[in-house]
Amino acid sequence: MLSLLKLLLPALMPSWRFFQSVDPSPRVEWALLNSADDASVQWQEFRPRPQHLPLRAMAQRLLWNPRWNESLFLVSCAERLTLAPTSHSEQEILRRISAEIARSLPPACHLPLLQFRLVFLDRGEDGEIIKAVTYQSEPQPLAGLIAA
Repeated sequence: MLSLLKLLLPALMPSWRFFQSVDPSPRVEWALLNSADDASVQWQEFRPRPQHLPLRAMAQRLLWNPRWNESLFLVSCAERLTLAPTSHSEQEILRRISAEIARSLPPACHLPLLQFRLVFLDRGEDGEIIKAVTYQSEPQPLAGLIAA
């Protein structure tokens, strides 16, 4: 029985020493453009976290939260894009953003260009929040992303 407990204890009480440091995660922001040189860009955060979550929703998310798992995958793709950009990571982010946008678009609307960027937020010495853009994708036709 004691040997079984020794085997189970590390699984039940994991060690968090594998984190060398805790750094901020990049935020994904997206914008719809009418043309590739559109200057009136309004960036929106992709899947912002809720300001308040009721206790029931927190308990439910402990058991079933596929959307959060997908958001964690997007953070992994964003971190890879920051360190070593690949088309796979960029396409995964574009695909998920376009799928979410497609759900809210009316059927016969003009489909513009989609662009996303990765942003890190940091607090300056005087307390103001500093936004640093670390990656910005090329504008992609939204129609092509939705059809794919």
